[in-house]
Amino acid sequence: MRFEELDDENFLIYAAKHYHTPRCIDADEFYEELSRFKYIKRLVNRYTRGDELRERLVLNHITVLLNVFGNEPAILMLMYKVGAESLPIIKPFLEYLKAIKGNDFDGIESDPWVIKKLELL
Repeated sequence: MRFEELDDENFLIYAAKHYHTPRCIDADEFYEELSRFKYIKRLVNRYTRGDELRERLVLNHITVLLNVFGNEPAILMLMYKVGAESLPIIKPFLEYLKAIKGNDFDGIESDPWVIKKLELL
């Protein structure tokens, strides 16, 4: 499934197909993990409106998503849920976590402030 193929109708099916966690005991945990996409979007939107970047919280949420869905599915779902306009902000986090290679997302210029904040960690 490619990015263009994800939509509101098939997102949950795609997420469930790629959800891998041995500790999951009910659907509530699955939906709790999915809510991380909403939290990341909210944090990115706050940053773009001029608020402080909460880089550790974004890193935490992305790390959990990568762990429970796998890199490629998590990144695909993240791009769908957060939106292409947020790629300059999300890309440095994915590079920091080594979830993408240097040539992934070529043509997308990383936000320099995000890079600076991550270098300080």
